[in-house]
Amino acid sequence: MFSFLSLLWLIRQSKSTLFWLYLWQLKEYHTGRFLDHFRTEKGRGLLLNALFLSKIALIGLFFTLPVLVFFAVVFIYLVEAPKTLIDVLRRRIKYPSLTKKTIPLVLIGLLTEALFIFFLFILKEDIVETVFLLLVFDVLTPLIISLIVLTLQPCTVLLRNRIVKNAKQKRAKFPDLLVIGITGSYGKTSTKEFLAAILSQKYRVLATKEHQNSEVGISQCLINELKSEQEMFIVEMGAYNKGGIKLLCDIVKPRIGIVTGVNEQHLATFGSMEKLLSAEGGGELIDSLPADGMAFFNAKNEHCRNLYQKTTIKKFLYGETAAFLGGENILGAMAVAKELGMTEEEISRACEKIENKFPGIKIKKGIKGLNIIDATYSANPDGVLAHLEYLTLRYPQGKKIIVMPCLIELGSASSGIHQRIGKKIGEVCDLAIITTKDRFNEIRTSALRLENLDSSLRSKLKEENILFIDDPKEILEKIKSFCGEGDTVLLESRVPKDLINLLVIC
Repeated sequence: MFSFLSLLWLIRQSKSTLFWLYLWQLKEYHTGRFLDHFRTEKGRGLLLNALFLSKIALIGLFFTLPVLVFFAVVFIYLVEAPKTLIDVLRRRIKYPSLTKKTIPLVLIGLLTEALFIFFLFILKEDIVETVFLLLVFDVLTPLIISLIVLTLQPCTVLLRNRIVKNAKQKRAKFPDLLVIGITGSYGKTSTKEFLAAILSQKYRVLATKEHQNSEVGISQCLINELKSEQEMFIVEMGAYNKGGIKLLCDIVKPRIGIVTGVNEQHLATFGSMEKLLSAEGGGELIDSLPADGMAFFNAKNEHCRNLYQKTTIKKFLYGETAAFLGGENILGAMAVAKELGMTEEEISRACEKIENKFPGIKIKKGIKGLNIIDATYSANPDGVLAHLEYLTLRYPQGKKIIVMPCLIELGSASSGIHQRIGKKIGEVCDLAIITTKDRFNEIRTSALRLENLDSSLRSKLKEENILFIDDPKEILEKIKSFCGEGDTVLLESRVPKDLINLLVIC
């Protein structure tokens, strides 16, 4: 009996262990981001669902009705274990990507399970008490996995410090290398891609790759990719804490700084707008530039304009003439290239070779002749607004549909931001499907307020066409019944991958 129950428990427990490690990895092992997840509807649902609460209740009942609890727990595991196997076969389980950091975490997590079973076998407790202990471990899994992650953090810090030290040593060997640092709440990746494409037409350029915007990623890029013949290094810089950008500047020593735009994205992890403005808002980057350095600021953003006024070194505003929200990113890249010696003709030729004038999104063919705008790479308030505007410019004809979750990590600014997004959705879209509930009401209410405006400003979005749906198959059926050839679907932020697979042909 013990062996059978242990097998059932190990099957469902391994799924749980992998999921919690996946969540920690998703939040980049940042405690603030991990905890903030539980302020969302999905996050709360992890701990406040009927099954989890029932298990907690069974722990309390054990001291008065142990036999009843025993049979209830056995029944639960008889259901959970086969379901886990089915989920494995259907590839529905969530698990972390295997990296140098996650492999030991996964091994330690699974080993902890095995040692716990071995411990119970040695104790040879009564089977009823054994099941109770299995249940307690089950309920405490989020805490146990978090303790494993946090316990190994010092080792991670030591490894990170070693990588950073090696990167600094290599950087010191290239005193003539021109480093361009790019930070902001949004627009970093687009500006980096544009700038790298333009400058590469005249100079030998290295740029950080996708998701290489942290101290480890930037350091590894510098260590592994920087060659003696390269003249410029374009560095995308991200942070979740005050001091984070300063640390990156200490590594790469930028002489040029670009602040692409600042909003409340990650406000929850910074704790205050003051701290956010210091780091991701560009303050630390500008303070790190030398006296002969240059600073570039997005003129379309209020926070950037304010920082521009405070900056004492050579400085520039860019993007004033951008035709649409987000268009200032290529103008910023062009402005930097001009100051670095490229002629208008050289810059123009380089821009003609850029196929995608809006990096961060991909245009794909969809079922039924639909146009799919895949903007699932990342999400922030200004990015969503820019993509909605791009939707109207790129596809002025046909119905326009958006599928998106509510945005996260916005702290106290979340309600107002979702109202702005809702208003824009009401102006642009014929159908809006929101996949999470957190700020659905704010989006819906703001979108439908346009109904009260005069006819020239009313959108075609009707009350019945702004919906909360979280099931990919239901979303697909709604889109298929609503859309036809030539209509366009904007997929924004972390929509279910299953939905992308169902909608996209290539």
